[in-house]
Amino acid sequence: MPRPSRWLSLLLVAFALLLMAASPDEPSGPSAEVIEVEGILDDSGLRYLADAVEEAAGEGRQLAIVQINSPAVVGSLEELGHLADLMSDPPLPLVVWLGPAPARVGGGAAQLFALAPIRAAAPNTEINNWSPAVVGETTDLIAPLPEVAGGVTVDAPIVGLVDMVVPSIRQLLQELDGMEVIVRGESRPLETIESIEGGITTIPVSFHQPGLWDRFLHLAATPEAAFFFLVAGLTMVAFEFYALGPGVAAGVAAISLLLAGYGISILPVRGWALALSVIGIALLVGGYQRGGVLGLTVLATAALVWGGFSFTSGSPQIEVGWVGVLASILAVLFFFLLAMPTVGRARFSTPTMGRDYLIGRRGRARVDLIPDGVVDVDGAQWPATAHREAAIHAGEPVTVTGVVGWQLEVEPDREN
Repeated sequence: MPRPSRWLSLLLVAFALLLMAASPDEPSGPSAEVIEVEGILDDSGLRYLADAVEEAAGEGRQLAIVQINSPAVVGSLEELGHLADLMSDPPLPLVVWLGPAPARVGGGAAQLFALAPIRAAAPNTEINNWSPAVVGETTDLIAPLPEVAGGVTVDAPIVGLVDMVVPSIRQLLQELDGMEVIVRGESRPLETIESIEGGITTIPVSFHQPGLWDRFLHLAATPEAAFFFLVAGLTMVAFEFYALGPGVAAGVAAISLLLAGYGISILPVRGWALALSVIGIALLVGGYQRGGVLGLTVLATAALVWGGFSFTSGSPQIEVGWVGVLASILAVLFFFLLAMPTVGRARFSTPTMGRDYLIGRRGRARVDLIPDGVVDVDGAQWPATAHREAAIHAGEPVTVTGVVGWQLEVEPDREN
């Protein structure tokens, strides 16, 4: 009799076979692949688009449709040049559709659009800011400069730039039916409509998107998003440093700073604006340490506003979303001025009303006080501050000499 482990193995194999049998088969007839491209294109985005076109050809698709909505390219000229060659001479019938409205293309993305064999757009979409091909670079054009390079809202076909205007992928497939296209010297007729009982329908369509990891990283692929993740991550670091969080804040900080780092690495970020943003958070931390100082809060707000609204040098292709930056600054101010003091008071509070009774009590420093930190007094942790010249190190005895806001003032305990 088979052992239980063998029975389990047989069951798993049977389950896998059932799943394979139940999974939908690839279309046996003509089919189309829709490759979705959205947001600022970095090297990974350019490679994704090139790989997806090659994959569609390898799978025997009748055509590939690139659905694009991208204001700029920030990747390398090498990757952009490789993709430009592929777009101008694809291995299968290729259509680039700008949509759905209000999509737009600019810079290198607009030039890739112009290089496609068949170019379509939804009504009320935009083509603008034609050059440079790569933001921050002085580059030659990879496509001929059209007369509308200064910017145009698409509402009708444009000679040499937009071949057809259709509001959806389905209607695009209807328009393409019967069209003859040349693919690497070979004429291919497109059959994008098929007969069914009682009428006609378009050929099956599958959608291709970037992987989950790429989509996760691209959460920070705009200036306002990168700014948000930067200030949010630094705020969570401060929250965790003052022992206000049970470790969750550290995880949130790590994820936020990872995303911020990715956004900063691909976007044309001004170094001085980045420094101002960090200084703004540092000033808020200083104000929090001292129980709230209006002057430091005002300076911090000014630094965050100046840094946030000047975060990128990619204009006009890449603009800072002022709503996102303003919301980020307000959220950070709320956290430092209201949330952190409230959580701190709740975490460090005792059943006794007030804190004056602590004056004269002895305890020990949990960390170096330079001059602020945390001390243990009467079995509880308290935020504390000391004079710089006191030079109190972790583990040394202290005496409480006063209470300022939610902080204890301490001095070295000379009697121990």
